[in-house]
Formats: sequence, C-alpha cells, structure tokens
Amino acid sequence: MTRWFLLLCGLILVSAATAQCRTFRIGVKGDTLDCVDMKGDKQGKWVIHVDELRGNPGYEEEGIFKNGQKEGMWRKFNLMGDLLCIENYHWGNKDGISRYYNLVGQLTREESWKATNPDHPYDTVEVPDPVNPLKVTMTLVKVEAHTEAHGQWNYYDPNSGMIVKTETYFLGKLQTPGNGNNVVNTIRVGPKVPGPGDKPREVLEYEKRNSGKKKVREREGGTGY
Repeated sequence: MTRWFLLLCGLILVSAATAQCRTFRIGVKGDTLDCVDMKGDKQGKWVIHVDELRGNPGYEEEGIFKNGQKEGMWRKFNLMGDLLCIENYHWGNKDGISRYYNLVGQLTREESWKATNPDHPYDTVEVPDPVNPLKVTMTLVKVEAHTEAHGQWNYYDPNSGMIVKTETYFLGKLQTPGNGNNVVNTIRVGPKVPGPGDKPREVLEYEKRNSGKKKVREREGGTGY
C-alpha cells in the first residue's frame, strides 16, 4: 500500500511540474528536464548537448534556467564525460567563482566575475583606499557590461596544485601598480632564489636564538669537547 501511495504522489508531482511546460522530457531518474514554459522561456533543470562542429569540440552542460536565463551553478563536460569547468551564473551571466580543469581533473584556472542586473545598470562596489589597502569605501557605479571580471584570478600548476600566477581585476580592468588601487596586477608564487648577501634560514635562526649572549659554544657533532 505504501509503495503505491508513494508512486501516486510522484505521479502527481510530475504532472504538476509538466503542466507548466509547453515542451519537456523525462530524465532517467524520472525528473522533468528541458522544460519550456507557456511563454517560451526555459525553466528548471536542463542538459544541453552540443555536437562537434567544424573542428570545435562538442560538449554537454547541465544546470538550472530561470525565466530563460542561466542561474546558479552550471557544469560542463566533454563528450567523453570529463569535467571541463564549473561556472556560476546570475541573471544569465557569469557571477562569482568559475573553475576550469584539464582532462585528468586537475584545477588549472580560477576566475572571479561580477554580474549586474540588466534592469538596473548601477551597482554598489567596494573601492580600495589608494593609501590604506585594508580600507575600502562603498561607491555607486554604472556598470556598462552585464558581467565583468572582478576580483582575484588564480592560475595553477596542475601537478602541484600551487598558484603560479595571480591577477586582480576591478570591474573588468586589470589592476596595475600606480593606477590608484594599490594592487599589483601579477604575482608569481614560488621559492625565492637566494642572493649573494642572503643568509640561509638556519643561520638567521641561530643568530636570533643566540642574540645577546656574550659567548656561544659550538658543538660539531662529537660526543664530547
């Protein structure tokens, strides 16, 4: 009895969802996919398949449409099923963090985007103080594009997972030294190459540990003096 009741509830839910769709399809899990409502707008969960064409690789992407626009997290795969990227959308445009991967699933790039409501082209953003980078002010600006690079972009060494380059954007503009935001446009991360006057870390620790002592006795590794 319980089994038939649950089945009936499921059919009712599916019927209620599909009643709002002019066209749709039912997925392998019984969920409603690729819904186009009575106004012709895409709604709900979609799986989009694009075949290879004129040398361009094919792909599949899945995510949510809201009133005909991408919304929330979308995932893209190649036709072999390998994850290519995870992107976030708002008002149909990239918004927040997008991550990109190579064919073995290693992170290669991380982007930061800011979307603007197309119906309201003005937005409030944080503007860093040119003197004190820890201080920001909220400023109302007019945004020309619907989405722009905004925030920190990281580029990774796929093998080690370490950041090899960082870029900072402010409403689509790559920040450079002296442009009023006190932000360096590119930061390379890696081991420092010692210069001629640099002391090894062990020597610096030794000098700090014995600072102020009149006489320091050294031991070379023997069992006695």
